[in-house]
Amino acid sequence: MIVDKYLLFCGLLVAIVGAVEDVRCARIPNWLTYSSLTAAIAIRGGALGWAALRDGMFGTVVLGGGIFIFFLLRAMGGGDLKLAAAIGAWVGGAHALPLLLSAFMAGGVLAVASIIFRGHVLRTLLNTVELIGHHLCWGLVPHPVLNIDEPRTMRIPFGLAIAVGALYCVSSTFWWR
Repeated sequence: MIVDKYLLFCGLLVAIVGAVEDVRCARIPNWLTYSSLTAAIAIRGGALGWAALRDGMFGTVVLGGGIFIFFLLRAMGGGDLKLAAAIGAWVGGAHALPLLLSAFMAGGVLAVASIIFRGHVLRTLLNTVELIGHHLCWGLVPHPVLNIDEPRTMRIPFGLAIAVGALYCVSSTFWWR
Protein backbone atom coordinates (compact mmCIF):
# COMPACT_ATOMS: atom_id res chain seq x y z
CA MET A 1 0.00 0.00 0.00
CA ILE A 2 1.38 3.39 -1.00
CA VAL A 3 0.37 5.05 2.28
CA ASP A 4 2.62 2.65 4.20
CA LYS A 5 5.61 3.94 2.25
CA TYR A 6 4.80 7.52 3.24
CA LEU A 7 4.40 6.51 6.88
CA LEU A 8 7.69 4.64 6.72
CA PHE A 9 9.37 7.70 5.23
CA CYS A 10 7.97 9.87 8.05
CA GLY A 11 9.45 7.41 10.54
CA LEU A 12 12.81 7.75 8.79
CA LEU A 13 12.65 11.55 9.04
CA VAL A 14 11.93 11.34 12.77
CA ALA A 15 14.80 8.87 13.17
CA ILE A 16 17.21 11.17 11.33
CA VAL A 17 16.29 14.17 13.49
CA GLY A 18 16.63 12.01 16.61
CA ALA A 19 20.02 10.72 15.46
CA VAL A 20 21.31 14.22 14.76
CA GLU A 21 20.22 15.41 18.21
CA ASP A 22 21.65 12.31 19.89
CA VAL A 23 25.03 12.71 18.19
CA ARG A 24 25.08 16.49 18.65
CA CYS A 25 24.14 16.78 22.32
CA ALA A 26 23.70 13.19 23.64
CA ARG A 27 19.97 13.76 24.19
CA ILE A 28 16.84 13.03 22.21
CA PRO A 29 14.38 15.83 22.93
CA ASN A 30 10.89 15.17 24.25
CA TRP A 31 9.36 17.62 21.77
CA LEU A 32 10.48 15.29 18.98
CA THR A 33 9.37 12.02 20.51
CA TYR A 34 6.04 13.10 21.98
CA SER A 35 4.93 15.18 19.00
CA SER A 36 5.97 12.46 16.58
CA LEU A 37 4.13 9.75 18.49
CA THR A 38 1.04 11.95 18.72
CA ALA A 39 1.15 12.78 15.00
CA ALA A 40 1.58 9.14 13.99
CA ILE A 41 -1.35 8.05 16.14
CA ALA A 42 -3.52 10.91 14.89
CA ILE A 43 -2.75 10.23 11.24
CA ARG A 44 -3.14 6.48 11.55
CA GLY A 45 -6.32 6.66 13.64
CA GLY A 46 -7.95 9.74 12.17
CA ALA A 47 -7.16 9.42 8.50
CA LEU A 48 -6.50 5.73 7.96
CA GLY A 49 -8.86 3.99 10.38
CA TRP A 50 -8.76 1.42 13.13
CA ALA A 51 -6.68 -1.17 11.30
CA ALA A 52 -3.91 1.35 10.65
CA LEU A 53 -4.10 2.59 14.25
CA ARG A 54 -3.82 -0.98 15.54
CA ASP A 55 -0.84 -1.57 13.24
CA GLY A 56 0.87 1.58 14.51
CA MET A 57 0.27 0.63 18.13
CA PHE A 58 1.67 -2.83 17.45
CA GLY A 59 4.77 -1.21 15.95
CA THR A 60 5.08 0.97 19.04
CA VAL A 61 4.88 -2.04 21.35
CA VAL A 62 7.37 -4.12 19.35
CA LEU A 63 9.96 -1.41 18.77
CA GLY A 64 9.50 0.31 22.13
CA GLY A 65 9.29 -3.01 23.96
CA GLY A 66 12.57 -4.21 22.47
CA ILE A 67 14.31 -1.13 23.83
CA PHE A 68 12.35 -1.16 27.12
CA ILE A 69 14.15 -4.27 28.34
CA PHE A 70 17.49 -2.50 28.01
CA PHE A 71 16.03 0.64 29.57
CA LEU A 72 15.04 -1.38 32.65
CA LEU A 73 18.60 -2.69 32.88
CA ARG A 74 19.85 0.93 32.65
CA ALA A 75 21.72 0.02 29.46
CA MET A 76 19.80 2.57 27.35
CA GLY A 77 18.28 5.92 28.08
CA GLY A 78 14.69 7.06 28.03
CA GLY A 79 15.23 9.11 24.90
CA ASP A 80 16.16 5.99 22.94
CA LEU A 81 13.04 4.27 24.24
CA LYS A 82 10.73 7.16 23.36
CA LEU A 83 12.32 7.59 19.93
CA ALA A 84 11.89 3.89 19.17
CA ALA A 85 8.26 3.94 20.33
CA ALA A 86 7.48 6.99 18.19
CA ILE A 87 9.13 5.49 15.12
CA GLY A 88 7.26 2.24 15.76
CA ALA A 89 3.98 4.16 15.52
CA TRP A 90 5.03 5.47 12.11
CA VAL A 91 6.42 2.26 10.60
CA GLY A 92 3.82 -0.16 11.95
CA GLY A 93 4.03 -3.80 12.89
CA ALA A 94 5.37 -5.16 9.62
CA HIS A 95 8.56 -3.12 9.82
CA ALA A 96 9.04 -2.91 13.60
CA LEU A 97 10.96 -6.15 14.12
CA PRO A 98 13.28 -5.75 11.10
CA LEU A 99 13.96 -2.17 12.19
CA LEU A 100 14.67 -3.27 15.77
CA LEU A 101 17.03 -6.05 14.69
CA SER A 102 18.88 -3.85 12.20
CA ALA A 103 19.16 -1.10 14.83
CA PHE A 104 20.67 -3.59 17.28
CA MET A 105 23.14 -4.75 14.62
CA ALA A 106 24.07 -1.15 13.77
CA GLY A 107 24.41 -0.38 17.48
CA GLY A 108 26.72 -3.36 17.90
CA VAL A 109 28.91 -2.23 15.03
CA LEU A 110 28.93 1.31 16.41
CA ALA A 111 29.85 0.03 19.88
CA VAL A 112 32.69 -2.18 18.62
CA ALA A 113 34.07 0.66 16.51
CA SER A 114 33.87 3.01 19.49
CA ILE A 115 35.60 0.49 21.77
CA ILE A 116 38.45 -0.03 19.31
CA PHE A 117 38.78 3.67 18.52
CA ARG A 118 38.96 4.61 22.21
CA GLY A 119 41.32 1.74 23.06
CA HIS A 120 39.03 0.16 25.67
CA VAL A 121 39.03 -3.42 24.36
CA LEU A 122 40.41 -5.16 27.46
CA ARG A 123 38.33 -3.06 29.86
CA THR A 124 35.19 -3.77 27.84
CA LEU A 125 35.85 -7.52 27.80
CA LEU A 126 36.34 -7.52 31.58
CA ASN A 127 33.19 -5.44 32.06
CA THR A 128 31.26 -7.85 29.83
CA VAL A 129 32.33 -10.80 31.99
CA GLU A 130 31.34 -8.79 35.08
CA LEU A 131 27.90 -8.00 33.60
CA ILE A 132 27.24 -11.60 32.59
CA GLY A 133 28.18 -12.80 36.08
CA HIS A 134 26.01 -10.14 37.68
CA HIS A 135 22.95 -11.04 35.61
CA LEU A 136 23.47 -14.78 36.14
CA CYS A 137 23.53 -14.22 39.91
CA TRP A 138 20.95 -11.46 40.29
CA GLY A 139 18.75 -11.77 37.21
CA LEU A 140 17.53 -8.73 35.31
CA VAL A 141 18.65 -6.22 37.91
CA PRO A 142 20.77 -3.25 36.83
CA HIS A 143 24.44 -3.50 37.71
CA PRO A 144 25.31 -1.02 40.49
CA VAL A 145 28.26 0.48 38.57
CA LEU A 146 28.08 -0.63 34.92
CA ASN A 147 25.03 1.32 33.79
CA ILE A 148 24.22 4.59 32.06
CA ASP A 149 23.86 6.44 35.37
CA GLU A 150 27.60 6.08 35.99
CA PRO A 151 29.35 9.14 34.50
CA ARG A 152 32.46 7.14 33.52
CA THR A 153 30.47 4.66 31.44
CA MET A 154 31.23 4.77 27.73
CA ARG A 155 28.17 5.84 25.77
CA ILE A 156 27.19 5.52 22.14
CA PRO A 157 24.39 7.50 20.47
CA PHE A 158 21.88 4.70 19.92
CA GLY A 159 19.60 7.16 18.12
CA LEU A 160 22.09 6.86 15.27
CA ALA A 161 21.66 3.08 15.24
CA ILE A 162 17.87 3.49 15.20
CA ALA A 163 18.21 5.81 12.20
CA VAL A 164 20.34 3.22 10.40
CA GLY A 165 17.65 0.61 11.10
CA ALA A 166 14.98 2.95 9.74
CA LEU A 167 17.09 3.63 6.66
CA TYR A 168 17.41 -0.12 6.12
CA CYS A 169 13.63 -0.57 6.32
CA VAL A 170 12.95 2.32 3.95
CA SER A 171 15.55 1.15 1.45
CA SER A 172 14.28 -2.42 1.50
CA THR A 173 10.72 -1.19 0.96
CA PHE A 174 11.42 1.31 -1.79
CA TRP A 175 14.19 -0.38 -3.76
CA TRP A 176 13.94 -4.11 -3.27
CA ARG A 177 10.19 -4.68 -3.43
